[in-house]
Amino acid sequence: MSERRFDVWTTGDAYERYMGRWSRLVADEFVRRLDRPPGDRWLDIGCGSGALTSTVAARCRPGALLGVERSAGFAATARASTPPPTWVAVADAQALPVRDAVFDVAVSGLVLNFLPAPGVALAQAVRGVRPGGVVAAYVWDYAEGMGFLRHFWAAATAVDPSAGAHDESRRFPLCRPSALRALWREAGLTDVTVAPIEIPTLFAHFDDLWTPFLSGQGPAPGYVAALSPDRREQQRRALRERVPTQADGTIPLTARAWAVQGRRATE
Repeated sequence: MSERRFDVWTTGDAYERYMGRWSRLVADEFVRRLDRPPGDRWLDIGCGSGALTSTVAARCRPGALLGVERSAGFAATARASTPPPTWVAVADAQALPVRDAVFDVAVSGLVLNFLPAPGVALAQAVRGVRPGGVVAAYVWDYAEGMGFLRHFWAAATAVDPSAGAHDESRRFPLCRPSALRALWREAGLTDVTVAPIEIPTLFAHFDDLWTPFLSGQGPAPGYVAALSPDRREQQRRALRERVPTQADGTIPLTARAWAVQGRRATE
């Protein structure tokens, strides 16, 4: 199975059911902590379905806001969910169509793990902000902090020990604070900090947890899509047995992201 094939997200609606509802909660806390003044010029790199972009538009009263997304399908979803003064462009995070030093803040939400060269994308972000400007991002803690994915891959490896090779915790080194801190410092950013953002992920019932894994987009759904019907049913049963279910059928879990930020050096 080609992991890269399933790492590429193309449909905003599928993402919303799987991760978008949780990523919006993280975006809100991330933006609150940045605490930027009104009128800033913002750049959102890899804006996806617009979770972070729309949060910036709603909370920060930006003077300008540009979202960049390489998937046309995601870009369309982002445009539909964000008000003026937002612009959304279809472009690659590793070759940003922006002039040097024109933004006050460059941000990226839940994207860096999926880029073939995250250092190149970060260098592009640094190029786009003015001296003294902020470059900040966050990624899911695939290593330890994503409750429903930890249960998913534990169930998968119980059914098939070779499934562990597809686990995001093994494949994405940037899901750890030390790796993020090193990447930011290597880009020449100063005042670098890394902090956790933890949110509740309450599933209304087991199907609320399981059905998004059938979307075929993303590493875990991609793994499910490649299974035979019999093996898929084994995976479903193994997951159901693992997750903590309350008397009312709800499944209370938590998800953690790591947020990193730094400043472009003044000249």
